[in-house]
Amino acid sequence: MGLFKHKNTVNNFDDFADERDRNLLEKDKYTFSVLTRIIGGKCRLLLTDHKRLIICYSCSPYPVWIWTADDATQEEKQSAYELVKDNGLLDGQHTFNMKYDLSEDFIKRAAQDGRILSVKTNIFAYDCPHPMEPPIRADGNMRRCAAENVDELTQLTDFFHRETGIDREELEVYRRKSEEAIKSGDIFFWENAEGESVAMCSLRPNGDMANVGLVYTREAHRRRHYAENLVFEVTRMARDEGYSPMLYTNADYVASNACYKKIGYVLKGKLCTVG
Repeated sequence: MGLFKHKNTVNNFDDFADERDRNLLEKDKYTFSVLTRIIGGKCRLLLTDHKRLIICYSCSPYPVWIWTADDATQEEKQSAYELVKDNGLLDGQHTFNMKYDLSEDFIKRAAQDGRILSVKTNIFAYDCPHPMEPPIRADGNMRRCAAENVDELTQLTDFFHRETGIDREELEVYRRKSEEAIKSGDIFFWENAEGESVAMCSLRPNGDMANVGLVYTREAHRRRHYAENLVFEVTRMARDEGYSPMLYTNADYVASNACYKKIGYVLKGKLCTVG
C-alpha cells in the first residue's frame, strides 16, 4: 500500500482490486472510467470492500478517487471519510473526485472537524454513440504526433496544464510522458493550412472504451473550430475501431460543452472534485 498505513476503523478492506471492483465500476462506466484504469496499476493507496466502497490514490499530483454506491448509507459515507482522514489525505494537499451526494457529506464532516472543503470543479462525463460532422469544417487536417514533435508536444502539454490548473507537474515529467504517448500513438495534432500544429488531443483505449483528453488549442488560433474538428476525427476513428469514445469536461466551460454536443457527445454522468 505504499507510504500509507490503513487503519481499519469500520469494515474489512483489501488493498487490491479484482474483477469484483471492475464489475462495480461498470455501473458507472463513464463517470469512473479513469478509476477503472487506475486500479489496474500501481497505487499509493487502494482500499476496497469489493461491494460498496473503493478509495484509490495513484500518486501526486493526481486526485484521490472515491467510488460509492448510489444508495450509500450514512455509515458508508462516514467510513469513506474516516478512511481518507486516517490515511492523512485531509492535509490540504489532496483533492478528491466523487459523486455529488458524497461531496455534500464530506464537506459537512470536514466542517465539524474544523476543516474547510468545497467543490472545486464540476465534471461532466460524455459518451459519443454517433459522431456527427462539425457544422463548420476547419482548414487543415488531423495527423498523429510523431517522434520529431516531442518538444512541441511537451510545450503544448505544459500550456494545457497551466491554463486548466489540473495535475501540474515539472516540464521534464511532461517530456517523459510525451515520449511515452508518442510511442503509444496516443496523441493527435490538428495541422492548419499553413502546416502549423494548432490543436492537440489524446486518445487512450481503456477496455472497450477510449478516453479523449488533453484537448487544447493554441491561444492565437482559437475560435477557428480546430479542436472541434480534431476531436470529431479522433472520435470517429475510435468508433470505427470498435471503441466507445468518452471524455470528461469541466461543466462550467460552456463553450467546450457546446462544442462536444455539436459533434454528437451525450451527457452520461456527473461528478465533482472536492478540495
